[in-house]
Amino acid sequence: MGTKYTYKGEDITIDVMFKIEHIVNILAERENKDFDTIFAEFLASDTYKALQRTNNALWAESSEFIADEYEREKNTIT
Repeated sequence: MGTKYTYKGEDITIDVMFKIEHIVNILAERENKDFDTIFAEFLASDTYKALQRTNNALWAESSEFIADEYEREKNTIT
């Protein structure tokens, strides 16, 4: 397995992985694009980079909130 996500010494990898899947499903539905396309776009985003830094606890926010943050990021770039 690749990266392990931890928070305060606890392994939260499965939580983060499920969160990412849920976020990408939300975005795919909103943007009417396939999962793989959105997944690749999300992995290149600053929102994803922030999600990887578990000390900021972004991973604990709702998937909808994180999807909204990604869309705000995307709208400021374009």
